[in-house]
Amino acid sequence: MSNSKGRVKSSADYQREFRQRMRNQGLVKKELWIRPENAPQLPLIEARLRRVREDLASELTELQPEAWTTEKLYMALSANEHFSPAKAKLELLDEEEPVLVIVMKDYGHLPMYISVMSEQIVVESILWSVKQVKNREEFNERVLRTHKYFPLSTMSLENLGEGEDFYCMFGALSSRSILESIIFEIETLAENIMDAVDTYSEFLLYSEHA
Repeated sequence: MSNSKGRVKSSADYQREFRQRMRNQGLVKKELWIRPENAPQLPLIEARLRRVREDLASELTELQPEAWTTEKLYMALSANEHFSPAKAKLELLDEEEPVLVIVMKDYGHLPMYISVMSEQIVVESILWSVKQVKNREEFNERVLRTHKYFPLSTMSLENLGEGEDFYCMFGALSSRSILESIIFEIETLAENIMDAVDTYSEFLLYSEHA
């Protein structure tokens, strides 16, 4: 998708739209200083401060007896309040391997892709193309040293066709995970993508901040 400047929409654009939506909801961004070993717990605390929820830490350890399929997950998420038409747009792509596409309106209309493959569910999103990265060797080293600070998510380099490589971020969990854990994975990945733009902005072209 291109914006008014005629260039491909990047994760920086999604971030700006996400920040504006957060402001419109009356939320404020706070910088915190914590011990690095406590970083994986921060998204859990942040989610609870945004809204009242059950104990998320215990949710992540629960499994359901029947494994999800992409089609069943599409139906379940479509009926969930976190993915109402006001918050997200869901589409099931009926390809050789079905893919669920979720456009996260609360995160600047960030597109995310979900696939159920045997024993795991993969949630992923495109960060930016290789062409949008300056000093790739230095950038790749920075990613290897810092990506562990994005809880439940990992970065990868993938060829998505037409000979062009893209940096992606993804998370994976059991195909028998309860729905609450899957929702948490989706939201955590979306927030990690927002944070990744801040973390790596010095290496990115088109990374103006709002």
